[in-house]
Amino acid sequence: MRIRRTAEESGRNPESVRLVAVSKTVPAETVRQAIEAGITILGESYIQEARSKISALPLPPDPISWHFIGHLQTNKARDAVRLFDLIHSVDSFKLALALNREAEKINKIQSILVQVNIAAEPSKSGITTQEVQNLIVEITTLSSVKVIGLMTIPPYFDNPEKAHPFFDELRSLRDRIQKNLNAELTPDLSLDELSMGMSGDFEAAIAAGATLVRIGTAIFGERN
Repeated sequence: MRIRRTAEESGRNPESVRLVAVSKTVPAETVRQAIEAGITILGESYIQEARSKISALPLPPDPISWHFIGHLQTNKARDAVRLFDLIHSVDSFKLALALNREAEKINKIQSILVQVNIAAEPSKSGITTQEVQNLIVEITTLSSVKVIGLMTIPPYFDNPEKAHPFFDELRSLRDRIQKNLNAELTPDLSLDELSMGMSGDFEAAIAAGATLVRIGTAIFGERN
C-alpha cells in the first residue's frame, strides 16, 4: 500500500498515518463495499448527505469512525456533533462555541481540528497562520470541545512535490504552538493530529508528518 511504503521510506511508523476515505457524493452501497474491504474512517463534507448515508448503512461488527471534512456552518453544529467523531474544519471561535454548546447537551467531548489557510488563499476556508495560536487558546476555555491538531488544504499543483513546503509549514506551525502553549498556558494540550494530503499529494504530506490523509478519488474514482 502506498501509504505504508511512503511512511516507511520517510522513517515513520506506518501505523502513525491513517486513511480517511472521502466518501462525499459516493452512494451508500459503494461505501458499504469499501467498509467490507477494510475502510475504517470515512470523511464527509455535507451534513444532509452524511445523515442519510450513515442511517442507510448497517453497523458493521467493528465501528466506523465518521469525520467531517468540509466547510461547516454554525447552524449545522447540532447535526455535526451527533454524527461525527472528528471535525476537521473549525476555523472560528463562533463555530467552536456552537459545537461546544451542542456537545454539552449530549455529554460529549467533541474532538476538532483547526483548519489553517496555509497559503492565505481567498477562495479557501481556514484561519490565518498568525491567528491560529490565539484561536486555540480561546477554544481551550470551552469544556466540551477539544483541539487535537491542525488541518490544511494547500494550493493545487500538477507536481505534488510543490505542495511539500506547505505541509512542512503546517507541521512547523503545530510544533511552535505546542511548545508555546505547553510552556505558558495549557500543559495538557496535545496537537498530535495533522490532517493534510489528498489523492494527488498525500505522499508529500506523509513525508512532512501527516497523521490523517484524506483520499477520495484514488479510492472511489472521479466524482460526477
